[in-house]
Amino acid sequence: MTPQTFHFQRTLLCSAFLGLSVLLLSACGDKTAATPAAESAQTDPTIVLIKPEMANQFKVSKLEMQEITPWLEISGRIEANDRLVTRIGASVTGRVTEVLSEVGDRVQRGQALARVASSELTIAQMGYLKANTAATQADRALDRARQLIQADVIGSAELQRRDSDLSLARAELRAAGDQLRLMGLTSEAIDRLRDQGTLHPVAAVSATLAGVVIERKVSNGQVAQPGDHLFTIADLDSVWVVGALPEQTARSVQAGQTMIIEVPALGNRSLSGKIVHVGDTVSPETRSVAIRTQVDNPKRDLKPQMLASMRVRGETQQVLALPTQALVRENDRDFVFVRVDDKRFRLTPVELGPAQDNMRPVLKGLSEGAQVVTEGAFHMNNERKRAELE
Repeated sequence: MTPQTFHFQRTLLCSAFLGLSVLLLSACGDKTAATPAAESAQTDPTIVLIKPEMANQFKVSKLEMQEITPWLEISGRIEANDRLVTRIGASVTGRVTEVLSEVGDRVQRGQALARVASSELTIAQMGYLKANTAATQADRALDRARQLIQADVIGSAELQRRDSDLSLARAELRAAGDQLRLMGLTSEAIDRLRDQGTLHPVAAVSATLAGVVIERKVSNGQVAQPGDHLFTIADLDSVWVVGALPEQTARSVQAGQTMIIEVPALGNRSLSGKIVHVGDTVSPETRSVAIRTQVDNPKRDLKPQMLASMRVRGETQQVLALPTQALVRENDRDFVFVRVDDKRFRLTPVELGPAQDNMRPVLKGLSEGAQVVTEGAFHMNNERKRAELE
């Protein structure tokens, strides 16, 4: 190879290398200048860059104060309506000879629950017979007096006296009959006593209310006395749901408000009732106020001592709040997307209160006026994860 040829080839190789270097430097310079936003999005995993064609898939709203009426959650239980509960005892002193009803039995008003043998009852029946005899004699004496006064044998004063005696005798007879009814004798039994002189050796302990026997405290052979509590009957067509409000929230609840009730034993079926009582005192042990709601129970599937959860509206408040669809759940924390500029959004952690009608009060992490994605946050988070993987 001649020196001229070698020099020419070296010059050509240097020129080609120089041209290639210029092209590489130019390409690097263009890439660096064109992607500052993309580089920023890639270095910060909380930033998501939205392409212009995807912008209409998201709705951005300004964070503002909202009127929130919170639900107050209360633990409760079912109880019998005390206004429809009666406790029944014996009306005479005697020995129980027969128990006719058990716990769970449905009874009617006037139905016999037990029978009691009593000497007091026998004495009262004898007194009734004497009063009946006295009333009969007084009635006949008045008839004779009327005949005698027509024959001008007696004066009008004697007739008036005998009329007064009859009124008194009838009053004593009615009082004796009322006493027998209080002792448990039926009207039919009293009629037989008056007409046939038949004494009844036992008195009935009768139901004074139609309902369900929820308690029995009597056995055969037991000696019962007036005032002893033998049976408890409750009308369960209407029951109470009772609970306790924290003293801090008690002032926001009033009698007459609607209470929403769920009973786990009934598959969390939703019921409603009116608050009939809010306590006037605070329990020193629990720092709470008693609350009571009345609920209709036509099928009697609400049973005393069942557990229940109660919800009632509290006091309306002005708070910063977000719709629940604006939230993204990551690692057991709540996040929202806040607009940084027209194309970029930042995943921002927030602390929120309990949901109230699809709104979540903002406790920490955002200030009023922030631009927050309120629709499409889930898809935006998917876009962020996809970009992070790439």
